[in-house]
Amino acid sequence: MSEKITVLGAGPGGYVAAVRAAQLGAEVTVVENDRPGGTCLNWGCIPSKILKSTADMLEQFRRSKEFGIAAGEVRLDMAAVNARKKRIIDSQVKGIEALLRRHRVRLIRGTGRIVGPGRAEAATAEGTTEPLSWDRLLLATGSRPAALPDLPFDGRRIVSSNEALYLDQVPKRVVIVGGGVIGCEFAFILSSFGSAVTVVEALDRALPLPSVDESCAKLLQREMKKKKIRFMADRIVKRAAVEDGRVKVAIGPSPFAKNGAAGVEASEEIEAGLVLVCVGRTSNADGIGLETVGVRTDERGWVCADDRMDTGGSGVFAIGDLLGPNKVMLAHVASTEGIVAAENMMGGRRQMRYDAVPSATFTMPEVANVGLSEAQAAAAGIPVRSDTVLVRNVGKAQVIGELAGEAKLITETGTGKLVGVHLTGPHATDLIAEATFALRMGATVADLADTIHAHPTLSEIILEVAQKALDRGIHG
Repeated sequence: MSEKITVLGAGPGGYVAAVRAAQLGAEVTVVENDRPGGTCLNWGCIPSKILKSTADMLEQFRRSKEFGIAAGEVRLDMAAVNARKKRIIDSQVKGIEALLRRHRVRLIRGTGRIVGPGRAEAATAEGTTEPLSWDRLLLATGSRPAALPDLPFDGRRIVSSNEALYLDQVPKRVVIVGGGVIGCEFAFILSSFGSAVTVVEALDRALPLPSVDESCAKLLQREMKKKKIRFMADRIVKRAAVEDGRVKVAIGPSPFAKNGAAGVEASEEIEAGLVLVCVGRTSNADGIGLETVGVRTDERGWVCADDRMDTGGSGVFAIGDLLGPNKVMLAHVASTEGIVAAENMMGGRRQMRYDAVPSATFTMPEVANVGLSEAQAAAAGIPVRSDTVLVRNVGKAQVIGELAGEAKLITETGTGKLVGVHLTGPHATDLIAEATFALRMGATVADLADTIHAHPTLSEIILEVAQKALDRGIHG
């Protein structure tokens, strides 16, 4: 008999795991209470990049004269943008549904819940409850935007990223609470769309993630300033009140400030048409019956699992955002965890590796990182050297008129082993793949420097910085 596997959640982790388990011969059922694709496809990665593509095109039209093109007035049509977004997402959803059908994976539209060892149920959209039996269970229910106690979402003026992705019109003034990945991406998108944007960040820099090198944040904040995006570090929103269709936002000093920012200088009140709260995400583990099978969560509600994705709960595995920031909350990580989990549920012995995970931030310019930052290397006691080359030194960057950015290579002193790569600039999120592969394979800086890169391409920035790291730089 086939192994019966039930998957709760059809996001980028759940549906990929379902397909892989089916390839290995399992009888797979997936329960999803929204549309297949999860947050990534419907409320995150894809819709935000559709908006970012429109923002990129707007910027190109505005600079058309530099390229010898005389263009007329450029006007944003949000209705058309949203229609395009809907077409793309609908197409992708249908693609996932077809993929599941092709692999004979049963998809139930409803809310899944564990009722005991080997047993689950799905409350369907039609109002019925369908019992399910399983030999192995995969939890892939993901996460949702986190709210702040003093800034409850109202869906109109104080919103999460979910609502911000589906705006009917562009607000004149926007306050973004949180200068992490999502907050910074929206800052550039909405600024390009015509909003006056203020970003309020409780920590001392943009993208305050350990894996993002400080140099990337400094460069990004310079570009924000050029685009008249106001970035307020070491600040918090103390309260926000909606009055006459506008939001009055009181800003004060952050309790996390390292520089002692306090008093009148750190406090002010500004007015906005929209407040977008981007302060992280919270677990979707509540109410799914974890206690019935002994699955543990940490103090914040994130599910605990080992590197085999096993929760230790009688055949229950877990992947994706549900595992929280102790793992890595990225769609491509969830997909890989899904494959690892599927193979282990079918008797394999795979372990998930987190040492070479690329991150991609779709700001303007883009930011991409893999491996350790300088600060992380220092904390780990690894002796390193760092080398940087500006993107403007690469011919292709001059050709396309995208000069802002740099490539930073962090290598181990003595061995030359690659420790981290941090890119800021055009198509950085595509270029990071080479660095990720090199890091995963244990490559040295000499391996990169001796690899011929096509000319003229943006990938030459990797070659240039590698040559510089060997003290034989040509253009950097």
